[in-house]
Amino acid sequence: MVKKIKYYKNFEISNKDKKSILLIGNFDGLHSGHQKLFNLAKKYKEKYKLKIGVLTFEPMPKMYFNKSIKNFRISNLNQKNFILKNLDIDFIITKKFDKKFSKIQSNNFIKDILYKKLRAKYIFVSNNFRFGNKREGDVQELIKNEKVFNFKIIKPKPLVLKNKVISSTLIRNLLIKGKLSKANKLLKRKWSIEGTVEKGRQQGKKIGFPTCNIDIKDYVIAMPGVYAVRVYQKNKNSYLKAIANLGYRPTFRQKKILLEVHIFNFSGNLYNKHLSVEFIKFIRKEKKFKNIDQLRKQINSDLKIAKQSK
Repeated sequence: MVKKIKYYKNFEISNKDKKSILLIGNFDGLHSGHQKLFNLAKKYKEKYKLKIGVLTFEPMPKMYFNKSIKNFRISNLNQKNFILKNLDIDFIITKKFDKKFSKIQSNNFIKDILYKKLRAKYIFVSNNFRFGNKREGDVQELIKNEKVFNFKIIKPKPLVLKNKVISSTLIRNLLIKGKLSKANKLLKRKWSIEGTVEKGRQQGKKIGFPTCNIDIKDYVIAMPGVYAVRVYQKNKNSYLKAIANLGYRPTFRQKKILLEVHIFNFSGNLYNKHLSVEFIKFIRKEKKFKNIDQLRKQINSDLKIAKQSK
């Protein structure tokens, strides 16, 4: 049974949650590198009998400062919180990243937030963690203040696989390049997109393959193409096998990126329903067909592969 955790939107936390272990970061994707960090935090929890809290930011600072970055995230906030629930933590602070917060001086972030508000005892950060106005603060500044504010900085070595640091950037690049199986391996789960089914142009239905259309919002754009997927409906544990097209539908001259999902042997209305689409296998890149018959023939071929995928 997953334990209940507390959610905060600011730094006014309960006294019971002060003097805890605090992990700070975006934790986009909560991949195997992040999981190594959480496993280490658990050892500190057991040794020092302290709670574990997570401080994260919405929107992600990189997206806040650069408005041109639209499709970037591996996981949305809901997914991130769901995964965190299973990592044996006690509370999450999701701080709104806005202009006021971005202007805080680094020394004030340490003194007023980490010390006065949170009273953190052990603070876990990555070596490249930056904070404060114009990213002026770094890990060295935190370490210099350890004795002053009675906390200890823990900066674990990153997880390295085949001479590559496991990071959110690496996983994004793997998804973009169509290396789904490698990305899934580093995530330790299947990459997924959540969204609400919208009414589309009914093109799939016209050619005999009705689809659920999902706006991918600010998710990273994986390699446009055809994928074998699993579909989960809200509050249902079982999944439906399906095939999906992530892309621009060049045959139909669509300009907006869209996730279209055709569920096998399914009849029913899923409009406005919330779905989670788990990406199992990359089948092929998206391409433009001369006519609908060619497209239909290719889809039938794709369906055979998708149905055999596990």
